[in-house]
Amino acid sequence: MIGKLKGLVDAIGESHCIVDVNGVGYEVQASARALRNMEIGQSVTLVIDTYVREDAIRLFGFTSEVERSWFRTLQNVQGVGAKVALGVLGTLSTQDLSNAIALGDWASVEQAPGVGKKLAQRIVAELKDKAPALAVAGLHIPASVNGAGNGGRDAPATGEGHASAEAISALTNLGYNPAQASQAIALAARDLGAEADTAKLIRRGLRELAR
Repeated sequence: MIGKLKGLVDAIGESHCIVDVNGVGYEVQASARALRNMEIGQSVTLVIDTYVREDAIRLFGFTSEVERSWFRTLQNVQGVGAKVALGVLGTLSTQDLSNAIALGDWASVEQAPGVGKKLAQRIVAELKDKAPALAVAGLHIPASVNGAGNGGRDAPATGEGHASAEAISALTNLGYNPAQASQAIALAARDLGAEADTAKLIRRGLRELAR
């Protein structure tokens, strides 16, 4: 099985890219979000999920282990296949998705292609207990497992949602239920904005929990 590809972006399509690895071109399905951040000739590292079927082998590429974990978890929801899961991840970042689920904000999930109201509500309901663990998963993944060849800016150690992940972990360590901690930090992040650091999120999260 192929677990990771590192090479040069040779072509970018509507829902896939071609990654040239030492002269061999691999066709990789990816989210619209990931594809928008790619450029022809750019060095890229993608975490791969390999699907093997009788008639085909398909590669799905992600900018981080966390994104791949969300891709797999989304497909545990009835009615969500690989195409819909990619659509969700192309519409919402992993942190935005985690926040939407924590807040019960199915309307945000509904914006993804192929997702109607009922499916969005099902995703939010069924993944409510799993979202906190996925939100903090990036804290335990080595920074060398990185995405889109951007010099490490999206590495889990410093990437999008890292402050929220640390804050959720801190509240959980204080004894709060993971789902409660996730909801409190999602509310804090919504009020304070994307630039809020871990300490500010924890303080606001504790205020939310004290209400």
